[in-house]
Amino acid sequence: MADPAIRKIIHVDMDAFYASVEQRDDPALRGRPVAVGYPARRGVVAAASYEARAFGVRSALPSVTALRRCPDLVFVPPRFDVYRAVSRQIHAIFAAFTPLIEPLALDEAYLDVTANRAGMPSAWATARAIRARIQAETGLTASAGISYNKFLAKLASDQRKPNGQFAIQPGEGEAFVAALPVTRFHGVGPATAARMHAAGIRTGADLREWPLEALVQRFGRAGRWYHALARGEDHRPVNPDRTRKSVGSETTFDADLSDPARIERGVLAMADDVWAWCERSGGRGRTVTVKVKWADFRQSTRSRTLAAPIASRAELHALSLALVQGLFPLPQGIRLVGVTLSALGTTASDPAAPQLALEPR
Repeated sequence: MADPAIRKIIHVDMDAFYASVEQRDDPALRGRPVAVGYPARRGVVAAASYEARAFGVRSALPSVTALRRCPDLVFVPPRFDVYRAVSRQIHAIFAAFTPLIEPLALDEAYLDVTANRAGMPSAWATARAIRARIQAETGLTASAGISYNKFLAKLASDQRKPNGQFAIQPGEGEAFVAALPVTRFHGVGPATAARMHAAGIRTGADLREWPLEALVQRFGRAGRWYHALARGEDHRPVNPDRTRKSVGSETTFDADLSDPARIERGVLAMADDVWAWCERSGGRGRTVTVKVKWADFRQSTRSRTLAAPIASRAELHALSLALVQGLFPLPQGIRLVGVTLSALGTTASDPAAPQLALEPR
């Protein structure tokens, strides 16, 4: 009999989601290298089809670099309203199997199927049924990772991409993690990875050799998390009430700007993107942050937190302008501006709103 204390967690990740939606809706794009985004000089790839990935095209890659790598790359403007609608279809399928759904983005989520609504005999069978329904109802494919915790399930979902699934069984987690590079660990970004490499920690096995006290001394509170991950441990439950902490929009200009009026217009456009999300979701926040990236790629941010949530677009406009005006006179040109609203007080209705306005303005 299965141990009732062992969770059955599935991480579902759609395959090249945005690009796959575009290929589904336009048969002329099928089999071709596709990038969602804009081919402008300072455009950024939001998503790439698997045909494009074969050339080294990835999300967040500058469009000009993507075109150098793949001259036949086809750029398609993003349609976030369509992606959100498809995401709602997918989440309705999840809900037929379990109420315990934790969205991570439009295209991925954790599901706790320890007690699934469909009465499936195993998490493996449940994942297979979910993927089959997604393909039947949306025409898209998904990959899945199955394990006894969220950390391992997410790792597992990468193992059989695209359109596959992989399971890490109880008792297999520590050995599976031992062979992985630490760069694949959740919570280990480039800066932390560099610090780990400098300490001789390159794999899960290397990390496991460090005592807890030494990890805490070197990495602070995160050291406890890394100590657990090296042993395949993650006790976080799937949280269906997970709320957004922030919503933001940013844009990269075609050329560095030094004209305050043009910079202010860019900030207002980003504030409009954020307020549009607020209108759709009913979400409101108290903290506004304006980010700029200078011509030399350094970043500066300015923030202000109010006692009550921002109640109107005009209020968001005024506060965003005041924050960016605090950077004037400019020491150099600005290549990017962004506006973020945080300390949100209402859960968003969408699993995740897009964080980037990808079209250079």
